[in-house]
Amino acid sequence: MCIDNNARISAFIMAQSQWPAEVKIVTGKSNDSVIVRGDLASGRIIDDLSWASNSSNACFVALQNAKFRGNHVFFATLIPPHSIMYISVKPQDEQADLSMYAYMSVMSEHYLVPDLPKCITCEADYKWDRPWKNRVQTSQRKVEFNNPTNGHLIFLSA
Repeated sequence: MCIDNNARISAFIMAQSQWPAEVKIVTGKSNDSVIVRGDLASGRIIDDLSWASNSSNACFVALQNAKFRGNHVFFATLIPPHSIMYISVKPQDEQADLSMYAYMSVMSEHYLVPDLPKCITCEADYKWDRPWKNRVQTSQRKVEFNNPTNGHLIFLSA
């Protein structure tokens, strides 16, 4: 059975009521950028970070937990089928030390960390512990997702 993209987007938007109020729904545009502003001051602390190093999520190793002890803000969006989505977080203060992660799960699941039993994939970016040869790190953090299938969700937290 094939469901067109407009039906997927409609189902995603209708599912907003299933997300906690703190999750901001973002409607993407194919082949275009969407800029969304967030404020870490409005986020919440996640004390239990064990979900991230769990093998069902494999987002970041427990040795990096200290980099994710601040406030978390949440966004959800639909990744179009057979597409790549680039997500970046850039603080207004170039000296800010942000960390971010994003995870992808099936459209019918509405799990929010720390209650994330599993995900399809999870990516994280944070300040390096040491310099990398031939690379310069800025305050911007980036992750990339490839959706080779039909319509999944991605969550983002910084």
